[in-house]
Amino acid sequence: MLLATTTVADFDQFMKVFSTGGLKKRQQHGSKGALVFRDPNQPDRVWAIFDWDEKGWQSFVSDPEVPAVLKDAGHTSKPQILPLAARCDG
Repeated sequence: MLLATTTVADFDQFMKVFSTGGLKKRQQHGSKGALVFRDPNQPDRVWAIFDWDEKGWQSFVSDPEVPAVLKDAGHTSKPQILPLAARCDG
C-alpha cells in the first residue's frame, strides 16, 4: 500500500482521467486499485491510497508515457509518496 498526495486544477477532470487512461496505465505497472480522497481544507489537494508496491510505483513514475497522462488529468504538482513514519499491526 502507498499513500500519495498531489494537487489538481479540476477534480472532475482528474477523476475522469484517473478512472480511465490513468487506471489502465497504473494497472500496467501492477496497481490493484486505489482509494481517492479530497482534502476538506485544500480543495485542489487529492490523497490516494494505492494497493501497489513501491517497485510498481517506481516503474509507473519512470514510464515515459506517464507525464502526458498526468498533464491530461490536470496535475498542478508532481504526485509524491508520503514517507512511512511508523507501522502498527492489529
